[in-house]
Amino acid sequence: MQTSDKSISATVAQIQPAVAGSNAQLWRIMARIGWAALILFILIFIGALGFYIIGADKANWEDAIYMTLITISTVGYGEVVPLTTFGAKIFAGVISISGLGVLTFLFTSLTVFFLEKDLDYSLRRRRMEKRIKKLRQHFIVCGFGRVGRNVAQELQKTGRHFVAIDPEQSNFEEHLDKFPGLLYLHGDASDDDLLLGADIMDARGLFAVTGDDSRNLMIIITAKQINPRLRIVARAHEIRNVEKMRKAGADEIICPDFTGGMRMASAMIRPHVVGFLDEMLKTEQHLRVEEVTTPIRFQATQIGNLQLRSANYILLAVRAETGWTFNPNDDYLLCAGDVIVAMASPEGRTEIETYLMQMSTR
Repeated sequence: MQTSDKSISATVAQIQPAVAGSNAQLWRIMARIGWAALILFILIFIGALGFYIIGADKANWEDAIYMTLITISTVGYGEVVPLTTFGAKIFAGVISISGLGVLTFLFTSLTVFFLEKDLDYSLRRRRMEKRIKKLRQHFIVCGFGRVGRNVAQELQKTGRHFVAIDPEQSNFEEHLDKFPGLLYLHGDASDDDLLLGADIMDARGLFAVTGDDSRNLMIIITAKQINPRLRIVARAHEIRNVEKMRKAGADEIICPDFTGGMRMASAMIRPHVVGFLDEMLKTEQHLRVEEVTTPIRFQATQIGNLQLRSANYILLAVRAETGWTFNPNDDYLLCAGDVIVAMASPEGRTEIETYLMQMSTR
């Protein structure tokens, strides 16, 4: 697990400078466009002033500006300002050559800007897809609105990898500073190809947390058809839709209004417990009540014979087929498939997973 984290962190570290360099290139192109537009404006002003002086009483400012524009663009509809002297003809030639150069530079820069922007988007999407394919046992967050971002923030704090999907590109771009190295796909999460692009076959779970119950229902149906083993947690606004989502394949359905009411009641009748849980979430260690499943090849062993003691976690309970055992003693026989519940930091959870994996390979 730690090796996987390090490799993906290294990949992010390599890609971020490339993205920064691409953004810098776009800014340089935009600066060139700005300078070209400014020079063109100055050239029009100089040309209009010159043709106004050349025309003397025979031309007004309107004629001078028109003469400047057709000279710069080399259209040549007709000389509304007579060029009777050698100096006037030289001036018109210089304005024509200068204007042609500035216009060529301006339109070339604009073309490069749009091509660079499209190319940059294509390259970033391709890099994103390659990084997603390297993930294993990650989570997919369908809907990157207010609720989806809170889910993503919890996954990020606890060291779990995830891919976000949302039809609004702005939902990603406006929050990239809070989610460095964010992996995301732009589009409808109920689309089969998009879920396959998020590597749903290797995913550990999926969150259907858009603001629309009907869309969440479609996401659940589509995801379960592609990967029936996938665990799905869904969001429901209406209580009447909970049973529909459960029948569609959702493992857990959270109704924010109901959960919010339960939270308010708990804050009233058990304030110290709620305060403890809130304080736990605020610690720099990101302590959580975590669960770790013992590997299939794990040999049944008494907990007293295991080195499950660390400053990074505290064992709370074990969930077995026979039920719950809280604060298990040293004689408790831990078997394959049992779920260990512990208060742990992300590092502590990784320690338990790594240790159990090592014990199962002996």
